[in-house]
Amino acid sequence: MTETQTMHPAMPGNRILRFTAFLFGGVAYLTFLFTILYAIGFVSDLVVPKAIDTGPESGISEAIAVNLGLLSLFAVQHSVMARKSFKHWWTQFIPPSVERSIYVLCASLTLLLLFWQWRPIPAVVWNVQDPEMAMVIATLSFVGWVILFISSFLINHFELFGLHQVTNNLTGRETPAPVFRTPFFYRFVRHPIYLGFIIAFWAAPVMSVGHLLFAAVTTAYIFFGIMLEERDLVAMFGDEYRRYRERVSMLFPWHKLT
Repeated sequence: MTETQTMHPAMPGNRILRFTAFLFGGVAYLTFLFTILYAIGFVSDLVVPKAIDTGPESGISEAIAVNLGLLSLFAVQHSVMARKSFKHWWTQFIPPSVERSIYVLCASLTLLLLFWQWRPIPAVVWNVQDPEMAMVIATLSFVGWVILFISSFLINHFELFGLHQVTNNLTGRETPAPVFRTPFFYRFVRHPIYLGFIIAFWAAPVMSVGHLLFAAVTTAYIFFGIMLEERDLVAMFGDEYRRYRERVSMLFPWHKLT
């Protein structure tokens, strides 16, 4: 047991550590908010200084290699740090209350690096010429982001992104055990957050080769991530999640609910 762990909650030093953890969690959350808002502009080529099809061009081989490297870096960070075994090892060195915030901060910084270093490949795969249809497709992409955000709040947005944990730590409350719930979108698909990402990435009135590469690789990673996540959910909730998986579709609501 470390010196920090033996301190009484009311001691000034412990209060300072709890407040520091809370500030860190707040910074991590604000970094996430900036990153996800930038992601919307990056994918849709709106407002942001560097989007998926802008920036200095390079050779096609270099662009593909760099972009795949950036996507792989995010995939490895996102997958490894989310695993229970890594968390168990990691929390031997860091306070458990900030584990999620560190994960969120690392994921956000990795994405920001991707946005910064992404190499555009502007060759056009498709271009919807009809203005009304192009607007419908662009709106559908925005709907994907809305589904994503709503879905995160339907479960526990602030727990998902680490604020709940550091707030409980600051106030001395225990973080409650996870409870299996299926609110709203979760009654129709098991992973509406991932569905929102897929819609947002693929609904593009103009699809470049670079955008296609981004959408295809992230979609492949989403399916891989779902496999890992569902393994963890079965371990956590057992037969309750197995029954849910049997009656509710993974991403698209084509199963009849009973």
